[in-house]
Amino acid sequence: MAFDIELIKKVYADLPAKVAEARQNLGKPLTLTEKILYTHLHPESPLQQYGRGKDYVFFQPDRVAMQDATAQMALLQFMMAGRDKVAVPSTVHCDHLILAETGAEADLARANNENSEVYDFLATVSDKYGIGFWKPGAGIIHQIVLENYAFPGGMMIGTDSHTPNGGGLGMVAIGVGGADAVDVMAGMPWELKMPKVIGVKLTGKLSGWTTPKDVILKVAGILTVKGGTGAIVEYFGEGAKSMSCTGKGTICNMGAEIGATTSTFGYDESMSRYLKATDRADVAALADQVAEHLTGDAEVYANPEAYFDRVIEIDLNTLEPHINGPYTPDRAFPISEFAAAVDKFEFPPVLEVGLIGSCTNSSYEDLDRAANIAKDAKAKGLKFKSEFTVTPGSEQIRYTVERDGILDAFEEIDGIVLANACGPCIGQWARHTDDPNRANSILTSFNRNFAKRNDGNPQTRGFVASPELVTAMALSGSMKFNPLTDTLTNDRGEQVKLSPPTGYELPPNGFAVEDAGYQAPAEDGSGIEVKVDPKSDRLQLLDPFKPIQPEQVRDMRVLIKAKGKCTTDHISMAGPWLTYRGHLENISQNCLIGAVNAFNEKTNSVINFLTNEYMAVPDSGTTYRDNGVGQIVVGEENYGEGSSREHAAMEPRFLGVHAVLVKSFARIHETNLKKQGMLALTFVNPDDYDKIRQDDKVSITDFHAMAPGRNLTVQLDHADGTTESFEVAHTYNQAQIDWVRAGSALNKIREELA
Repeated sequence: MAFDIELIKKVYADLPAKVAEARQNLGKPLTLTEKILYTHLHPESPLQQYGRGKDYVFFQPDRVAMQDATAQMALLQFMMAGRDKVAVPSTVHCDHLILAETGAEADLARANNENSEVYDFLATVSDKYGIGFWKPGAGIIHQIVLENYAFPGGMMIGTDSHTPNGGGLGMVAIGVGGADAVDVMAGMPWELKMPKVIGVKLTGKLSGWTTPKDVILKVAGILTVKGGTGAIVEYFGEGAKSMSCTGKGTICNMGAEIGATTSTFGYDESMSRYLKATDRADVAALADQVAEHLTGDAEVYANPEAYFDRVIEIDLNTLEPHINGPYTPDRAFPISEFAAAVDKFEFPPVLEVGLIGSCTNSSYEDLDRAANIAKDAKAKGLKFKSEFTVTPGSEQIRYTVERDGILDAFEEIDGIVLANACGPCIGQWARHTDDPNRANSILTSFNRNFAKRNDGNPQTRGFVASPELVTAMALSGSMKFNPLTDTLTNDRGEQVKLSPPTGYELPPNGFAVEDAGYQAPAEDGSGIEVKVDPKSDRLQLLDPFKPIQPEQVRDMRVLIKAKGKCTTDHISMAGPWLTYRGHLENISQNCLIGAVNAFNEKTNSVINFLTNEYMAVPDSGTTYRDNGVGQIVVGEENYGEGSSREHAAMEPRFLGVHAVLVKSFARIHETNLKKQGMLALTFVNPDDYDKIRQDDKVSITDFHAMAPGRNLTVQLDHADGTTESFEVAHTYNQAQIDWVRAGSALNKIREELA
């Protein structure tokens, strides 16, 4: 269950020779990122052929990890691939479908009842195809991976955008769509554009109220939500070595918010300590033998500007605690400036809810330091003035912190402990509020804070901070409180100041758990039947997508021209829609309902030129599709930012959208569109976005001649009889064009396996 020791032995046995070969072929010292990437190249990718950010490369990941909301569609696709068993170690984790409402025990019981059909499907399909299954309540995928599967120098892909959490243990762990996972589970090479490498040099040491979370909040403010696109972020320096392994995981986890392919740290003593504490002393011993190959070369770190594409330096001695938001995780404020920002930008000043935990900040260290604040508060006569919740990351964490009295510290001053699941972080939150539309402020230790992300209310201003800062501010009930400088009035009317938090990196008495929640697959799954009820409204077997024909991309209608930020939450909302993640037809009813229509500034209201009526976006798409009219979606910058969910690509494909044309794409979403056999196109001239009118007929005139490196031509036939044309770019290589010609990457896989 815990790890694949023979796999790790093989990776480490091959590592010295592969690193030496890479160093010789590249003719220079190597970053850690390059070492891991080049040692996981597929044999079909000669390493001397590729340069950073230039070419698509085939890799051989060591593992696949899937969470329940995305695993449904991934495994429905894998069932079509023609394989009897997964080709690499793979796991499913049931963490997304548990609604947070009253507390851990009741919420988990309700989830098991309401989601039994989906859980049974995932358990059965896992059993049949040799996939490890983590039951509901076992914990959040990324925490479980860190505790059980991650290892220094490994490569993993996962069907969740925060898979990079594994970088805290020295992996290259990359979030992908389900179709990418299907490739790897089917034994096919996995394709990725060779990333650039951004180096972040950390000097000094964290102290007082400042935490690893503040490092990534600072980096997000520097790089913005798309500054890491097409790059891996590699952290190094004495400051990196001084941090805990789980603190490194927090930084890597939230690297998804800057668009980075992934983030990672070199192997060091903190990782060795963590491996030993989580019953993997043998992995630590193996890693120690090849430690020089599990970090960047000394010459690289001594002269980083010569080896990284960009270098950022952060002094941990002077770094302040940060609060980022609202509505975007890259709007960064040092705590010393935040009270003034509340006034300047008219953020609601009352802090209604503080929420800590999640996959980003649910380690023993996180909860122990936050509990230290709670204990200090109790001793000084304080209680929470805001609603306050705690989400443990795994059953092992929950059991251990309960044993050590950490949960009691929160509950004794009115905190609520939720289930070991994603909960409010992904919109699975039955929030207690007297007005679900009121403008209000919440503060979380989560990773994302897009509009409506947590509770469905567009007026909720979600801010992100460390668990320590969230806990302290929830004691004040005010968004303007600064625990570094301000005092609070206790129950005796006295002015008291909170002490800076302290806590253990790892439990002094070790981790413990009675039932971690793991279910091993059958040795032989050939006799297991995976049943899907044809009448189910939650699960639906898939039909292969048909290839796009040249005539289908002529005279297309604009389904929607999205204005401004259009994340995967806008394209395919989570929250209550998680119910339908295994049913493509039903989930498609949320397609683009959160996107703002540039022509009327409204959401989920577009004109359909077959009926000449305004309709919901999915209804308009269905009407066009059923009448044989092709469609195109138009968007702006970083389109598809956010979650890895491939539903955001499959839904428009299901509704008859053939092309998505934007100013720029987020990495995972562009790949997901390609995998589903669609056209992901970008404006050569971003100003051409303004030329597209809602009543246009849009044609891609040279789709039949699509080739790598060759731009395509879009023609707009306006309703007034005029015509305009302009060039659009794409990043498809020949293999990806073959996916389009086959109808999807899965169709192509099935052809090749046959």
